[in-house]
Amino acid sequence: MRLRDIEDKVTGRYIPNESPWTLTDDTTPFHLAFPCATQNEIDGKGAELLLSKGVLGVFEGANLPTTIKGQEVFRSRPDVIYIPGKAANAGGVGVSGLEMAQNAQRLQWEPEEVDDKLQKMMGEIYTQMEAASGEGGTLEEGANRAGFLKVVQAMEELGWLY
Repeated sequence: MRLRDIEDKVTGRYIPNESPWTLTDDTTPFHLAFPCATQNEIDGKGAELLLSKGVLGVFEGANLPTTIKGQEVFRSRPDVIYIPGKAANAGGVGVSGLEMAQNAQRLQWEPEEVDDKLQKMMGEIYTQMEAASGEGGTLEEGANRAGFLKVVQAMEELGWLY
């Protein structure tokens, strides 16, 4: 099913061959952006457009939806929260892990229990990003450092580092 097929059933509007990051004639302000479909959706020009519309946070829900130039634009604005896909996508990966745990134990948790576990998991991820960001660092830097430290820890536990 395509968006154009449900246009008459939703409150939004479908604009062919466009995305929220390219609509220069649309003056609708918005505070949060969640690029979730494909790589390289938001380039530098799109990032500037988002900022001009008042965006306060960009939370990637895909692998690399923002180009390097777009990332540079967001990074240049310390008042804008930029959460890279490696952190924002953790929820989906985490739920997949919970699903595997349920299957391995032949359990079925109530949706509220899954949600509770996910919220705790994402809270821990945020805490790790914040702690690893260092003095004056960004959440993106914290996500990179925290991820690196997890890999190092796993390598140590496997005996690959001495």
